[in-house]
Amino acid sequence: MSVQYSRGCPFNCEFCDIIEIYGRVPRTKSNQQMLSEFDALFRLGWRGTVFIVDDNFIGNKKNVRRLLPEITEWQERNGFPFSFLTEASVNLADDDELLADMQRAGFRRVFLGIETPVEESLKEAQKSQNRGDLLESVKKIQGYGMEVMAGFIVGFDNDPEDIFERQIRFIRDSAIPLAMVGLLTALPDTQLWRRLEKEGRLLGESSGNNTNCSLNFVPKMDAARLIEGYQSIMRTIYKPSEYYARALDSLKRTTQELPDPARVKIVSGVAAFTRLIVKLGVIDRERKEFWRFLARTISRHRDQFPQSMRLAAMGYHFRKLNEAYSE
Repeated sequence: MSVQYSRGCPFNCEFCDIIEIYGRVPRTKSNQQMLSEFDALFRLGWRGTVFIVDDNFIGNKKNVRRLLPEITEWQERNGFPFSFLTEASVNLADDDELLADMQRAGFRRVFLGIETPVEESLKEAQKSQNRGDLLESVKKIQGYGMEVMAGFIVGFDNDPEDIFERQIRFIRDSAIPLAMVGLLTALPDTQLWRRLEKEGRLLGESSGNNTNCSLNFVPKMDAARLIEGYQSIMRTIYKPSEYYARALDSLKRTTQELPDPARVKIVSGVAAFTRLIVKLGVIDRERKEFWRFLARTISRHRDQFPQSMRLAAMGYHFRKLNEAYSE
């Protein structure tokens, strides 16, 4: 289920259309509005994951700090029926108090816009919030029991020739199972669009898909080399041995001592688990890697079994999508 708390983001990323659509002054619902929406979902019988779909949940930190304790109280009154995931800026890692409040409220996953480990490309993108040691930032958030998902981009003007290997290495070292990598795209009316138009490098409007190997601008790197490198990232990070290794590392880093609402559904029941076993453990050509992952999960992370099976299913999904685009 999805709910929305805020609109707008205080940052100024060059490629982002959110700040063009919703502005840079985040507006939020009141605490009571949010709790009323949770009440409605609860009355309707929903138990499990609730996605707070804000593009940057912590854009208005002042209001978020007021909201989180009330969410925690609501969860306690109702037996922790929900597990939350959301999107946030990387500077979440700078705020221990906020991380602790999110953990207590039941946040178990967060999507970060990391984009790139290359500092020059981050400066080009005006991504000032992605400062310092990004690997340590990810590890810090994981240490509060939150699985980190992240977006990555290749195609910046300042990307070096070894950008593809550096992205793979960062994704591996950060233990981010669900790494959503895309080619840089110039979206209409963004700062990037206006700059490329001024430089005479625009080729047309974006298709809206940054994973199908199409470019709507002339990159500084040879286009064929950029696309080939992007495809090499995707082939590597969703190779089952690579993916399952990251998933195991993520489970190790995100051990929870507090109640985990995700356990309520236990992989959405026996029927869903059976389908998963048949698909990944019997039919899939990479079934040996799945059984190895399953054995290690049972021996090392038994208390996180539902989360491990979700990760296995999503890894299969991403691998199949990648294979479809590569054909």
